[in-house]
Amino acid sequence: MSTSDGRGDSGEKVVAIRRCACVVKGGRRFSFAALVVTGDGNGKAGYGYGKAVEVPLAVEKATKQANRSQVSIPLVGTTIPHQVIGRFRASQVLLLPARPGTGIIAGDCVRSVVESAGITDILTKAYGSTNPLNLVKATFHALQQLRTREQIVRLRGVSL
Repeated sequence: MSTSDGRGDSGEKVVAIRRCACVVKGGRRFSFAALVVTGDGNGKAGYGYGKAVEVPLAVEKATKQANRSQVSIPLVGTTIPHQVIGRFRASQVLLLPARPGTGIIAGDCVRSVVESAGITDILTKAYGSTNPLNLVKATFHALQQLRTREQIVRLRGVSL
């Protein structure tokens, strides 16, 4: 499921699809919600949540939103610069840098985010709620807190 819109995206990953039922006079009317993660595989990733009457339309909406919401993630080689904890509502995600060759040690939701960002060596642990939407948002919260040594030196105005 890769998008070929010329932007060099590595593609989209459908993390979750939910079915919602609205009870009406004639029975139940179903709608679908899709959670999609996109990224370029080189330090940029985004997520989107789309709702529609049919699954492909929901995925399309979510993909558009994910492409618009992409953020930059600082990488050090194939991993992240330092340990970080991301929180969203009842979900917490711990991200730990790992040595080259470790691979991605993560659950499905967190794995899809770090893969789309281009991280290949990382250790993760999810605490609290394992709701896919909350885990994805907590992972993005953690990734947005990351800073490289150069960024910290520039922000503080000191030299190492």
